[in-house]
Amino acid sequence: MSTEWLADHLEDPDLRIYESTVFLHHVEEGPDAPYRVESGRAQFEAAHIPTSGFIDIAEDLSDTSAPTNFMMPSAEQFAEAVGRAGLGDDARVVVYSRGNKQWSTRFWWMLRAMGFDNAAVLDGGWEKWIAEGRSASSSPAAYPPATFTPHPRPELFVGKDEVAASMGDAGTCTINALLEGLHRGESKRYGRAGHIPGSVNLPCAALLDPESNTFLPPDAVQERFNAIGSTPDKRSIVYCGGGIAATLDAFLLHQLGYENIAVYDASMSEWAKDETLPIEVD
Repeated sequence: MSTEWLADHLEDPDLRIYESTVFLHHVEEGPDAPYRVESGRAQFEAAHIPTSGFIDIAEDLSDTSAPTNFMMPSAEQFAEAVGRAGLGDDARVVVYSRGNKQWSTRFWWMLRAMGFDNAAVLDGGWEKWIAEGRSASSSPAAYPPATFTPHPRPELFVGKDEVAASMGDAGTCTINALLEGLHRGESKRYGRAGHIPGSVNLPCAALLDPESNTFLPPDAVQERFNAIGSTPDKRSIVYCGGGIAATLDAFLLHQLGYENIAVYDASMSEWAKDETLPIEVD
């Protein structure tokens, strides 16, 4: 969704706009969590796109009982949280984030996994909105509570067993959305250094224009996926550090018309720590 369209439709009665920002503060390498999680709520409360609400992925839309961060919650938890935020079955949704675009694609992917398809990602996010001189607000959204009915698509997320079973399968392209250095094995940020054997690397940052924070044009995105052997006839499994950056690659695969796409939710936060699973470095 363009900033121009959103500016013209801020007052549409069925439109629900949500910011889903999370900040990850990296810590020193070690056996514990590779980063400290901070909700973006404080920044949202200071200034946000007018009429928008806040979706707290870290607190409300994650399974906090899981051993890794940001795991997809139950359908019941998800429905209760988004319904409380005013997202109902008949809404039209635009989601944005500040900093990393991956937080908006994460919420978009979660909505899709819950069977909700009437959602869009704001191209360029908060940074483009502000750069264009558009208005900001500190007033909270006035969305009334709504009923969200989940229709789960469990095939949109996979676990380690399914990822392991796909290794060596010519019909599957497993894509690492982390930075090149992490893929090559230059850091032990998530435990053991390296990547899932046979996987190819397309960092989510390589799919964005660094100046405008917008997605690259579709033909340029397709070229990058073609270059790593990712074609529409194959199944695509995308992973990263914790299932967040992976959703940006997955989102764009969907925009290109790929139909068989899944995200490994626990990603390297689980794989790198499990000594029974193979790992390789370049």
